[in-house]
Amino acid sequence: MEVKGFPTSSDIYLELEGKKVAVVQSYTAKASKSSKNVEAFGESEPVATIAGQRKYVLELTRLYATDDAISDGINFYDLTDFSLVICKPDRKIIYSGCEWSAIEEEGKLNAMVAEKITVVAAKRIETTA
Repeated sequence: MEVKGFPTSSDIYLELEGKKVAVVQSYTAKASKSSKNVEAFGESEPVATIAGQRKYVLELTRLYATDDAISDGINFYDLTDFSLVICKPDRKIIYSGCEWSAIEEEGKLNAMVAEKITVVAAKRIETTA
């Protein structure tokens, strides 16, 4: 059995149109679903539960634009419809159709670093490595 290393910041990155545009130091992911109970007249408890749409909210910490993205004039505020790729030792998780909902910056003027970006993703796909 081959032992693979632990993920590093280069294993968590933003991708736009097939290009890596930023590496991410860390992330937290929260998935929620708008499930609903089905009630029936005369019953004291729901008779079923219907699964609703899923929602993925991710908080990314310490994002660094890649050299290629900087030379292409990337701006975190202009990012739209991008993906977050997380490479783990045994699988890859891709959040696609991403849009940012909040950006926090701190640091030097014109630095291509963002402290925190909150992202809402349309889909989550998990593949084995």
